[in-house]
Amino acid sequence: MIDFGFDKMALIGAVALIVIGPEKLPRVARTVGHLIGKAQRYVADVKAEVNRSIELEDLKKMKTEFEDAARDVERSVHNEIHQTTSDLENAWKAQDELPANSGEHVGWTPPPPEYKHPKKNWRLKRGAMPQWYKQRHGVRSKAQSGAARVARFRPPRVSA
Repeated sequence: MIDFGFDKMALIGAVALIVIGPEKLPRVARTVGHLIGKAQRYVADVKAEVNRSIELEDLKKMKTEFEDAARDVERSVHNEIHQTTSDLENAWKAQDELPANSGEHVGWTPPPPEYKHPKKNWRLKRGAMPQWYKQRHGVRSKAQSGAARVARFRPPRVSA
């Protein structure tokens, strides 16, 4: 850009004052300021657009790199799974080819165990709680009906 120092600006101002005149100089200066501001905004917009396009190209490049890396990982995992599957199949085939000794069946597996209910008992769980903990936290240890509770806390009768 053009380098304007203080002395050059003063010289341009003095020439403009003589050529344009003192009456029109403020209006011309204001118009020139608006035009310079618009030019600066336009340059800033162009710079921002260029930066956005550069960032977009970088993001596209990173996207392709990540996709390539993901494809490589997928291929390696697929190859490992295929290799492991083939190894397992070969092992099963080799086991099936073994001679049966002492009358055992080669492909026989024992039946699964029968289902047993876990026998969860809430009374046992509540009973396992220490008495001091129950008293501190207000857990009732003995069931009491509502009438018995009222009778328990009723003040005694005074006979006349």
